[in-house]
Amino acid sequence: MKGVTSWSFRPYSPFFHNTGDIYVCRVEPDTDGCSVEWLGERGKEYKLMLRAGKEGNFAAAGRTGECRFRFNGLKRDTDYGFYVCDGEKKSRVRLFRTGEVPGTVVNYLHPRDEAYAFSGRYLCSPSFVRLNGALISSMDLFAPGAPQNLTLIYRSDDDGATWRYVSELMPCFWGKLFVLRGKLYMLAVTTEYGDLVIGRSDDMGYTFTPPVTLLRGSNGKAGNAGVHKNPQPLVEYKGRLYGSLEWGSWASGYHAAMVMSMDVDDDPLDPESWMFSQPVKYDEAWPGVAKGRSTGMIEGALAVDHKNDVLYNVMRYDMTKCTPNYGMALVFRVDTEKYEAPLEFAGTAKLEGNHSKFLIRYDEKSGLYWSIVSRITDAENAGSRNLLSLMVSRDLFDWKLAYDLIDMRDEDPKLIGFQYVDFMIEGDDLVFLCRTAMNGADSFHNANYQTFHRVKGFREKPHARDAVRVGE
Repeated sequence: MKGVTSWSFRPYSPFFHNTGDIYVCRVEPDTDGCSVEWLGERGKEYKLMLRAGKEGNFAAAGRTGECRFRFNGLKRDTDYGFYVCDGEKKSRVRLFRTGEVPGTVVNYLHPRDEAYAFSGRYLCSPSFVRLNGALISSMDLFAPGAPQNLTLIYRSDDDGATWRYVSELMPCFWGKLFVLRGKLYMLAVTTEYGDLVIGRSDDMGYTFTPPVTLLRGSNGKAGNAGVHKNPQPLVEYKGRLYGSLEWGSWASGYHAAMVMSMDVDDDPLDPESWMFSQPVKYDEAWPGVAKGRSTGMIEGALAVDHKNDVLYNVMRYDMTKCTPNYGMALVFRVDTEKYEAPLEFAGTAKLEGNHSKFLIRYDEKSGLYWSIVSRITDAENAGSRNLLSLMVSRDLFDWKLAYDLIDMRDEDPKLIGFQYVDFMIEGDDLVFLCRTAMNGADSFHNANYQTFHRVKGFREKPHARDAVRVGE
């Protein structure tokens, strides 16, 4: 075989891993059925085989000349297995569980399905962009102790109503898609706390250039500090493009805050275009922080304070062992004159969603900042992620509830999670991509879905108007 000359695959298949003769690239279960998609040739007659439960015999479920099929009339809240065959050729057995799920399923992975075990078993890192009328989304595969280095890319041409498989990136983890001057880029790390890399696609995500290394990392699974990069939007400010990242690891006990930046007219694929600020560790002596032991901050969200002309990094803040044990984010000022200067602590923000990743979007129409968070409502459940809420702020420091988007507080918080949302404002609509755990997920954290959601007229809902008035 020849050496690899690209970052992208259709699909990625490591040696000795059973990908199957036919590759199933997308699974979309719902209440009483499941839609599946695979790579193949239209016009062939494919046969679908299905079984209910973990074991048992497969039975013919249908035939199709397309490379997609829907299983109908299935029992609710039931596990199934299926495979696709074309003569002697077969896909590997894939698994799914039926059940009601909010939004539209972009992709699904059953917690016992080992189709991507060489990278992970759960879906993470939602990221999406709008490009040339299409929505392009990405997600990666993770599991504790696993390599965590594969990302899947999907596309919708009907504003999120339906999704189709595009390609896969390897190695790619914690990735964020972004568009600059009409070109699609992926900024990611090679694995957990690995090298920071970037690549470009000139064909809407089907193929990417080989990744360029911007910053050397390590391997956090061995306990070493390295690059942490969550899927945060890049922000343009005064002719420069800024992104947030951290240096550290959970094993090392810290995630030191940083930003990266480049002139918007420079080439993102040239490492010399980028500058990195010196990392800043958490300091319990900072004024206003919670009292007690904390692992500090992580997953910074960049936002421009348009009133005071300042670029801030608003960060998720661990308060689980502090007093109080939730309710604050940490805010840092970015030095936009000295690109290597460390971030300056600027205070705390009131935010009841500080224990999970969030991002911030400024809305020119309302002049307000919006964020979607896994909202915390009481100290007894400060780690829960079963309540997803839209928050609003006038100044980035004082956040108020607009309204709840998904509320499943009556379900087991250990098994239900709505988290790590990426979102965009499109006209009067709010669209978001969510890492969703439910219907038999391994845990609230180890998600089995990526789901797409649209909130029409999001500014005009009564609770949103009330929240805006309170902030006046």
